[in-house]
Amino acid sequence: MTPSQDTGNVGMGATGSARYFLRTKRLGFRPWSKSDLGLAMALWGDEKVTKLIGGPFSLEQIEERLSQEISNLKTYGVQYWPIFLLSNGEHLGCCGLRPYKVNQRIYEIGVHIRPEHWGRGYASEASHAIIKYGFENLDATGLFAGHNPANEASRRVLEKLGFRYTHDEFYPPTGLNHPSYLLAADKFERGREDPDK
Repeated sequence: MTPSQDTGNVGMGATGSARYFLRTKRLGFRPWSKSDLGLAMALWGDEKVTKLIGGPFSLEQIEERLSQEISNLKTYGVQYWPIFLLSNGEHLGCCGLRPYKVNQRIYEIGVHIRPEHWGRGYASEASHAIIKYGFENLDATGLFAGHNPANEASRRVLEKLGFRYTHDEFYPPTGLNHPSYLLAADKFERGREDPDK
């Protein structure tokens, strides 16, 4: 796939069978690869997606971001994984984890959804799956999250998921102090069903 191509449904294999390592009722997660530059451009090249996280991003910045996600997976076993609709393989965005305080097993959770899919509960559904994955598969002690102070939608999603505000933290890409939250492992209810189901 060339960088300008965006098939939008590359979550499915050639035979139509999914190659996802994690699924929810509607979503599938798989790792980023170098061949996903078109998807990365469609996501992080969209000013509506990136305006509150330091964008708009240049092609060089998007290539670096994709490379960093691939590197995070190799080094730490996590990344902001691309997510797809199970019904048709359409790319929705990404959701996953990054190293935050590695020595304490605290990861940062993040989600970026393409604008045409906003308002359908995908951010909550994907985040809930990643929270469960982090605590049950990675033995995380906590999950950190932050958001641009202007992003009320992210605040509502985090609070709904059980995160509690802890402090403001400076985020260099925006030059702002972002409200920051923590969900501790002892506050996570193991086996809890997705609240959106």
